[in-house]
Amino acid sequence: MTKVLFVVSELAPLIKTGGLADVAGALPTALAEYGDEVRTLLPGYRAVMGKLGKTKVIEKYDDLFGGPAKLLACKMAGLDLLIIDAPHLYDRDGGIYLDTTGTDWADNPQRFAALSYVGAMIAETGAGGWTPDVVHGHDWQAGLTPEYLRARAVQVPFVFTIHNIAFHGNTDAGKLVALKLDGDRFTRDHFEFWGQISALKAGLMGATKITTVSRTYAEELLTPEFGIGMDGVLRDRQSDLVGIVNGIDEDIWNPATDPYITPYTTPAKKAANKKALREIFGLGPSDGPLCVLVSRLTEQKGIDLLLAALPELLSRGGQLALLGSGDPKLEVALLAAAAEHENVSVKIGYDEALSHQMMAGGDVILVPSRFEPCGLTQLYGLRYGTLPLVALTGGLADTVINASPAALASGVATGIQFFPITTQALGNAFARLADLYNDPKTWKTMQRNAMKQDVGWKASAADYHAIYTSLTETHQ
Repeated sequence: MTKVLFVVSELAPLIKTGGLADVAGALPTALAEYGDEVRTLLPGYRAVMGKLGKTKVIEKYDDLFGGPAKLLACKMAGLDLLIIDAPHLYDRDGGIYLDTTGTDWADNPQRFAALSYVGAMIAETGAGGWTPDVVHGHDWQAGLTPEYLRARAVQVPFVFTIHNIAFHGNTDAGKLVALKLDGDRFTRDHFEFWGQISALKAGLMGATKITTVSRTYAEELLTPEFGIGMDGVLRDRQSDLVGIVNGIDEDIWNPATDPYITPYTTPAKKAANKKALREIFGLGPSDGPLCVLVSRLTEQKGIDLLLAALPELLSRGGQLALLGSGDPKLEVALLAAAAEHENVSVKIGYDEALSHQMMAGGDVILVPSRFEPCGLTQLYGLRYGTLPLVALTGGLADTVINASPAALASGVATGIQFFPITTQALGNAFARLADLYNDPKTWKTMQRNAMKQDVGWKASAADYHAIYTSLTETHQ
């Protein structure tokens, strides 16, 4: 058994802004099947503190980056949690990372340095008698952990997972003292990045092993196009970089037991959910496929490409039901498209129940992202027999079998991929989609293939377990 401390900034079902929370919430349970014992360190945001049941104070800090704090232990949703109760850092209106105006919290460097710092202290002295064999940090918010481990002379292995390299956690070099960092290590070989402190670079340079969330994304990160300034660092650490595709919680995302939908086990039973979804979105009958999209509305997610290619989908009888929020300009453009076209319906915001209903009722899930480290929505789509139409990038390339002539002839296709990631290519993909949808036999075969795919955590948890085991054996 390996004892693993997760250091993470969000965790489903307590607090979530994206896929990181889903991974952090599901992976510990999957690892338990291999005998690993995970405890998860999480900031005590106001929304988190309000959901906790019985807790136990196991540590007190007189001054944790500007104020007193406590470390709480509790169990919730089958997870062993360690919560940093630091009101001066986390008890506030607004979001995890952004204030009520949508701006980064000015003290984010201190807020997440505190997360990393407490993680290092737990590795050194334990938490309520429990001491980890491995510390596993997730994204830049945990990136300073190896610096604090080194400062405390703690030899525990540190695994660092990149969920999205676009966010670096950079801050002014003048905060070296405030962040309790060693100024002698403010160099290009450690955590200096173009004159700034980079939490992400600290994690990459200090990690014993680096993982990311798909094999293709691991390869993409080595290029300037996708590495976003860190490609050189990752090329230097390439021998320690491995891609492990994410999974989903197959109990939560299960069309046979989903409480939000009319349950089904075969594609033929999707019809009732499709009818219900059209009613929810105010869409009438159509001869073409009902496409759904659940996403942050950003250019990264290819929403502008979708808007430009939408006429091709609509001209072939297709429909679009969209749920999401993000860039105000894209929100306005999508609402305008919905007002103009009767076969387009848009809901701004997020609704967990509705997202399940969309997966069950849609024919196709759209993921036209310009880059996508792993992606989870295409996995939900596969699980529900809602065929993914995706850009050929990152985890989308690794998890969807394109309906190429060879794949169709072999009867193994599970969706449609398009490349290059342009409006023209997406429009061509919509044309291919219409042709496939109008071939009922082929379409049903693809749906059945999709629902048979292994989209859970078992295989990926085995890969993480192997990494932990290797690291602990090496450090004995």
